Amino acid sequence: MKKGLIGKKIGMTQIFDEKGNVVPVTVVEAGPCPVVMKKTIENDGYEAVQIGFGDVKVQRVNKPMTGHFKKADVAPKKSLREFRLDSIDELNVGDILKADVFAVGDKVDVVGTSKGKGTAGSIKRWNFSRLKESHGTGPVARHAGSLGACSDPSRVYKGKKLAGHLGHERVTIKNLNVVKVDVENNLIAIKGAIPGPKGGLVLISDSVKA
Repeated sequence: MKKGLIGKKIGMTQIFDEKGNVVPVTVVEAGPCPVVMKKTIENDGYEAVQIGFGDVKVQRVNKPMTGHFKKADVAPKKSLREFRLDSIDELNVGDILKADVFAVGDKVDVVGTSKGKGTAGSIKRWNFSRLKESHGTGPVARHAGSLGACSDPSRVYKGKKLAGHLGHERVTIKNLNVVKVDVENNLIAIKGAIPGPKGGLVLISDSVKA
């Protein structure tokens, strides 16, 4: 990983490329992200930079985090994340990373938290088929149906696809194209959809497969 930013999902729209084709994009407010801390092999066992995003009121930050930001001479930030880079020598504590870290045509991976959908049944959660709606199945056409084995092992295996909590989990979308970068407004337009609701926190980094 060579580059990374924290951002906020604004929403989806569409733009036109040079050939007049419509490109669906997700707009992300990426940065400004100050470097709050550098982690080194000598002190921490690995190299990484910790960056922050989003302003927060001073009175809402506890004393340990207030000292952490004060040591870096950086205003308190709402979110902190680490990025492991190939080399951290070029960055110093206090440096500001903006949207121009990425350029049009870059391949990126985007990490976000998917929308939480509460408790969902097996049809919505796992795409199960419905049961017959006649001939004795009764008012349970959306139930999962038979799940158990025989007398051996006389139990349901762990990891069985059942009804339960759906969504609100970390999701990574890989190999997305950066279509447009607006440095003045700290906006990046990424082709396609990315996980999470509007206003959700996202992490943008160089694609690991590209």
